[in-house]
Amino acid sequence: MQTAASYETKRQAYISSTNLVILAFASAFFPRVLMMVKFPSLVNFLHFAIVPLAFAVAISKARSTDRQQIAVSKKILFALFLLLSVGFASAFINDAGIINVILHFLLFAEPFMLLLAIICIPMSPETLTRFRAFVVGFGFVNLTFALIQKFVLKWDTCFCSPGGWGDGDAIKGVFINQGSGHVVSASISASLAAYFFFAASNRPLWLRALVLAAAFIHILVSDAKQVILVAGAAFALLSLFNMKDVRKAILYTILFILAVYGFSWAVGQFEFLSAYLTWARPELYGPDGEATQFKLSGISIVSSHMKSPFNWWFGLGPGHTIDRLGGWMLKDYASLLTPLGATSTTIANEVWRFMGQSWLANGSSMFAPFFGWAAIWGDLGVIGLGAYLYLAWLIWHDLCLDDDISKWQMLTVFVNGLIFTQMQEPGYMLFIAALVGLRWHEKTAKNRQSISRDEAFVEAV
Repeated sequence: MQTAASYETKRQAYISSTNLVILAFASAFFPRVLMMVKFPSLVNFLHFAIVPLAFAVAISKARSTDRQQIAVSKKILFALFLLLSVGFASAFINDAGIINVILHFLLFAEPFMLLLAIICIPMSPETLTRFRAFVVGFGFVNLTFALIQKFVLKWDTCFCSPGGWGDGDAIKGVFINQGSGHVVSASISASLAAYFFFAASNRPLWLRALVLAAAFIHILVSDAKQVILVAGAAFALLSLFNMKDVRKAILYTILFILAVYGFSWAVGQFEFLSAYLTWARPELYGPDGEATQFKLSGISIVSSHMKSPFNWWFGLGPGHTIDRLGGWMLKDYASLLTPLGATSTTIANEVWRFMGQSWLANGSSMFAPFFGWAAIWGDLGVIGLGAYLYLAWLIWHDLCLDDDISKWQMLTVFVNGLIFTQMQEPGYMLFIAALVGLRWHEKTAKNRQSISRDEAFVEAV
């Protein structure tokens, strides 16, 4: 009886951990929808509390006996601690506020925390099915919202708010009235479609193709041109990583060439793809091109403020340069964060002033001087960048499990980090983390079933 009671207690703890992970994910995915129904703007910060709570509960309740899983979890925990330590060191050197360190760490580390929480939960087939339903379901809710906004509400042609909706940028799915919500929403639909098409092999091909087509339509009507470019670049990088596997390398190279050729042809043939010709101007690019100089202006301005060797190693302080925190949040939420000791510099304002002098500032976010990889370097220096890359490498090496779907998802994050601040967008990053964690559980469950069948066969023999 004691054993049964003990088992029931553990089972309830695992279920509550799963529920908490789902709630943490939802808290970053739906705050804009909640604000539309009159929730206070503080709901945007809710994930900063729930994600760490889900992380703490999941790892404290973990009872895994798998040595490899334990070893991976310890390495990820160490990498998270290392990243946080670099943040505090940078803050000490640059007199940054403690609240800067906390928010900066959470913005970059939340996806890794959620992912570790997911893999620490021992999911039964029923729990895994339920978890998958929530993750994929959230993605479908976002996709459905976007299609309704375009084809039912017609927000791109007749709906304008004080925030300035009135073009394709209004199609934002669940990220309503968020500055780059159209790109975030479309990126999530692209990730959902890739997962569903390749991983949901038990679903009919026509249904998987329909989801893929719906996601493509979402990308087009939301004017999120860069999402297709990101997907293509991530696929090209994945092809390079698969060069050791000759068959995969040949297949992926052929598919990539066909996709590029087909898309290039379609852009010239169909009016609805003509937007992709807007930036097909070679004179903008190259070392001296206006777009290149505009893109690198943030790095140049940050470099001009690095007066000490410590700045190159530890950056200019969390939230002090060209990340989402320094560029937007410290200003937009000054009334809330300043009393908590938040600090800032003039760097973000200098970058904004420079942007205001160029016509490219009103163009695609592809040219934005604010972008993820430069932001990590600017805030935390070379050591901070190394700590983040180490954390990402652990996920790639230890959790992707020879799974091209998860690797492609991670590579889209890498490419997005070269474009804008999407690496600090909770809704997008937690969705990617949830998909990677879901795939890890699916692959692990499949491997366990294979081992069980082999053991049963040996026993029968």
